[in-house]
Amino acid sequence: MSSSVFLAPDILPRHIAIIMDGNNRYGKANDLAKGQGHVAGKDALDPIVEYCVETGIEVLTVFAFSSENWQRPPSEVALLMQLLSSTIYEQIPRMNEYRIRLRFIGDRSQLSDGLQALMADAEEKTANFEAMTLVIAISYGGQWDIAHAAKQLAKQVQAGQLQAEEVNEERLGEYVQLADGPAVDMLIRTGGEYRLSNFLLWQSAYAELFFTQTLWPNFGAEELSTMVTEFAQRQRRFGKTSEQIVIEQQPR
Repeated sequence: MSSSVFLAPDILPRHIAIIMDGNNRYGKANDLAKGQGHVAGKDALDPIVEYCVETGIEVLTVFAFSSENWQRPPSEVALLMQLLSSTIYEQIPRMNEYRIRLRFIGDRSQLSDGLQALMADAEEKTANFEAMTLVIAISYGGQWDIAHAAKQLAKQVQAGQLQAEEVNEERLGEYVQLADGPAVDMLIRTGGEYRLSNFLLWQSAYAELFFTQTLWPNFGAEELSTMVTEFAQRQRRFGKTSEQIVIEQQPR
């Protein structure tokens, strides 16, 4: 496994989310055949997962295919779907080895029946593993996620099971993807872009943001470790003042 700096569990991020950007640019920069940058990006995930298990991260969510990615050229979409299937096949033995739960979020209705079945089988086989949870976002968009959650509440209001006045942030939050897990503490985007690209908008409301010029296939555990160490040094206020946080952290 990768080496990591020891940090006390109470200052570690519980949930790290990564926008894995820069695969195509990596392929072009290294004169790879079209699409091979994505292949290199697939291989970059394993050491990141191992680092997170070793460090004690509870949840790692990675953005594999966005709802907007369906607009890409059909040949690229087909390659990405093939790589996603290969990734799932390859990850199941690793999930067994490290006792990692594998989950998927996104609009599965747009995926092939074969890929949906593969995802469901992987989730079932790893459902009881507790070392960490690896979440792969496929056909996912943050706006879709919030709208989907709102639709569930609207159905309850329509059925008379819920009053419109009872709809609030807490209730809506019960229906977004990953509602049963910790909010995103730390959101990373590789590849030099400075935007969230519709990723985990609700779940990342108070996430610490990290951006790096490193293209995803070159992003490794050492750079992630540096970011986690920086995360531990940031003061997270959640709307409070620095003085309030200092008082709360004093031993009683």
